[in-house]
Amino acid sequence: MASTDPFSPAPGAFGLSGSLQGRFLIAMPGMEDSRFARSVVYMCSHSDEGAMGLIVNKLASHISFPDLLSQLHIQTQSLSPVDVPVHVGGPVDTGRGFVLHSRDYGGTASTLPVGDGVALTATTDILRAIADGTGPDRYLLLLGYAGWSAGQLEAEIKSNGWLVSDAAPELVFKAETDDKWAAALAHMGVDPLLLSADAGHA
Repeated sequence: MASTDPFSPAPGAFGLSGSLQGRFLIAMPGMEDSRFARSVVYMCSHSDEGAMGLIVNKLASHISFPDLLSQLHIQTQSLSPVDVPVHVGGPVDTGRGFVLHSRDYGGTASTLPVGDGVALTATTDILRAIADGTGPDRYLLLLGYAGWSAGQLEAEIKSNGWLVSDAAPELVFKAETDDKWAAALAHMGVDPLLLSADAGHA
């Protein structure tokens, strides 16, 4: 059962840092799981025990930021809190919330640095700060996350499900969500038109 506070960290979600923490996974055109089609995943944790990341280029159509504040009974100082997009972070535990943000905010003990210029907070304090205009300079609000068991992600990468790339904060927080997949590929020097869905298969 999900926690009553969707902004509490998922049990075991952060594990030990691994080589993919702070990097991008970019879905190949032949991605078999439709939930990850043309997705860009920012990796928050990767170890021998598994991996956890957040999709940064899929908007949630079923909920708005004001709705989320209301559901969590968050009182703000502003009579008209800012409205920000809510993203789908992944198919796991979709009632749980995360905020990827710039390092200028460190409002709670649960704020974790996860990559170059990027941190992660999963408590409601940051939502209140964002609503009141005192939050981080750049941020991405997400519900749910992507998770892999031990060895699962490595197998998906070997079977050409994902490309791995260095991440760039400007792409994580890029406003044009629909452009992130192509932009992430361009960042690593790959033309999406030249990618084959069956690349690497005999």
